[in-house]
Amino acid sequence: MMAGHTDSDEHLMLVYAAGDANAFEQLYDRHALALWRFVRRGLDQPALADEFAQDVWLKVVRLAGHYRPTARFRTWLFTVAHHRPVDHWRAHRPQLSLDAESEDGARLADTLAVASGFGPERQVDSREQALALLDALAALPTEQREVFLLQAEGGLSVAEIADAMGVGIETAKSRLRYTRSCLRASLEAFA
Repeated sequence: MMAGHTDSDEHLMLVYAAGDANAFEQLYDRHALALWRFVRRGLDQPALADEFAQDVWLKVVRLAGHYRPTARFRTWLFTVAHHRPVDHWRAHRPQLSLDAESEDGARLADTLAVASGFGPERQVDSREQALALLDALAALPTEQREVFLLQAEGGLSVAEIADAMGVGIETAKSRLRYTRSCLRASLEAFA
């Protein structure tokens, strides 16, 4: 047995499927924040993001008995996560509300700005850049926004993104290239 194998996400999911609730807690602790950020960045309603993230974890619970480690657990998890809001995105063609406050009073743009340890001028520049990034993301077609978020928030490789989105690797690469090009062009002023 490889070192660390019993600590792998895939092993933990199999152990959870066999009835060990502690294994689920470990998986949740490892992936909850990244999953929530992935879902949140693609939606303009914090409460809806919370609901979708919770739905993903409930689906993990329901699918545990059918889980097979044919890919990394993280890839499987983000594939499940991708499918939950994609129907919402297609139905509602989301527009990110950059000024809307979340339940804790923070604006989405503020969550991307630099830490407060920087001076006021740097904070303003960072906030403006964060707003520009979110605006550029909101302007992207749904497929390009999804591919970017799967990589940026999910940490998935191009092959894993292709699997998650149900497209070929070349399509995923193309979407990612297009997205990067659009984002670079949108953020040129900050270079």
